[in-house]
Amino acid sequence: MIAIPFRFIAGRYHATPWGRHVNEGAVEWPPSPWRILRALVAVWKRTMPGLPRERIEPIFRAMLDPPEFFLPPASTGHTRHYMPWDKTWKPEKQQPRTLVFDTFVVLTRETGDDGSGWRPEPLVVRWPGAALESGHRETLSLLLANLNTLGRSESWCEAELVDDTGDPPGFACRPLQGDLPPEHEIVRLLCPDPTTALADDHVVATRTKTSIYDPAWNLCMETLQLHKERWSDPPGSRWVPYARPRDCFRIDHGSRMTRVAERPNIDLFRFALDSTVLPLVTETLPVAEAARRYLMGIHGRLTEKGGVRGRSAVFSGKDESGRPLAGHAHACYLPTDEDGDGRLDHLTVYAAGGFGAEERRALDRLRKLRTGRENEERHPLRLLLLGMSTTGEYHPGPLEASEVWVSATPYIATRYAKTEGRSRIDLTSPDDRAVFLQDNLRAQLAAVRPDIAALVSKIEPLRDENRAFRIAGRLRPIQFKRYRRKSGDDGGRRLAGAFRLTFSSPVRGPIVLGWSSHFGMGLFMPEREGAQ
Repeated sequence: MIAIPFRFIAGRYHATPWGRHVNEGAVEWPPSPWRILRALVAVWKRTMPGLPRERIEPIFRAMLDPPEFFLPPASTGHTRHYMPWDKTWKPEKQQPRTLVFDTFVVLTRETGDDGSGWRPEPLVVRWPGAALESGHRETLSLLLANLNTLGRSESWCEAELVDDTGDPPGFACRPLQGDLPPEHEIVRLLCPDPTTALADDHVVATRTKTSIYDPAWNLCMETLQLHKERWSDPPGSRWVPYARPRDCFRIDHGSRMTRVAERPNIDLFRFALDSTVLPLVTETLPVAEAARRYLMGIHGRLTEKGGVRGRSAVFSGKDESGRPLAGHAHACYLPTDEDGDGRLDHLTVYAAGGFGAEERRALDRLRKLRTGRENEERHPLRLLLLGMSTTGEYHPGPLEASEVWVSATPYIATRYAKTEGRSRIDLTSPDDRAVFLQDNLRAQLAAVRPDIAALVSKIEPLRDENRAFRIAGRLRPIQFKRYRRKSGDDGGRRLAGAFRLTFSSPVRGPIVLGWSSHFGMGLFMPEREGAQ
């Protein structure tokens, strides 16, 4: 027996039945056996042309009989595209475009074997009466390992050869024999003709006795050539009626909703910043504030009802009454300079409590920011979404793991230093200011990241020969913009410094602490080799 599960990794299968126009909205389900064999021929000639015909032909001969299918739960969908009428189309001429439908099958998803992640359920194709020797099974496994699409190029897939384990789950779709079973319908699938599919009676020219195909099988005849010669059906093929369950496109919505509730909570969005002139790293706080402001605006427009805009506690960090939220589960906006050129090039938006559906929609629509920079009209700041994930699966930039972390932006104290009484400090003393900030930093680490606070082995100030704090070896905290655009903010008057945190074992970020930490202040990044 030959059994092959096909898993469409994008969750979609795109293919139009032979003889149907794409704009008819018809979708080929299950995939025709003719399409499957031609895909294997393409993989053979494209990726392993050195395999001799003697190793390949027995595999195809064993797969000429109509197989049976086990269809996973699925539904159908489509998109509409206005495409240029011809290759000379130019937008400035306002030439007409034609409407094209792309109809596809949408597969449901299942939990991975290890309980992590989600992947589409497989379509299983099985040839019950086929038998292959061990060497031919190895060859077929190689072909399947190199197969990456089935159908149109959007139908990314993975396939493998498996041993027979009984009837797999799914809707059974088999060649029609006798009367049509109840609750089934007839679909025609294009299949290879066992007597002519691997023959050369139509591929080889009668006059020259030559063929452009190797091997000269009818199965190998290209679609362009078939249309050129006006074939209604490919030579070497035949139509086989299959009995397909009528409800193969019906999904149990109750079980699907249960699965959705179990999906991992997205808590991380990652953007690349693009502009002719990128903002300086000293403008971290204004860029972070602009990201928050724009996301709250987008979210408000998306959720507006009856003229009243919705409010996101995750984005704003405030409850419905406008009071600041306790804890640190709401969004942190973390602009970063990750190539070390002194200019911000990435934005990470992270919320320990995760983002809801409306917040995810807003983040997906974030395209640009206005921060109030000089000449910003000439050099707009654009954003490109790189990805969204969970911090358990994706660890970019400030979420990497490291034993040593250094200040990327100033750490700003959460309280004022006392200048009178028993606990007073001398603000004119660099050492007193450093000790005060170290104590405050240690307390913040215990409050915000208790999971790693006990692993700290050393907190040391980053200072130059004049005992002045330095970030990245060149910037002083006073060079950073530390005032927020709100009345009464005093971030610029608080003590600020730069530090190196050393842990007894690698810890994972983000490590962002202190005043205005949700706007990128007090951000620590893994120390790079050679960095000062």
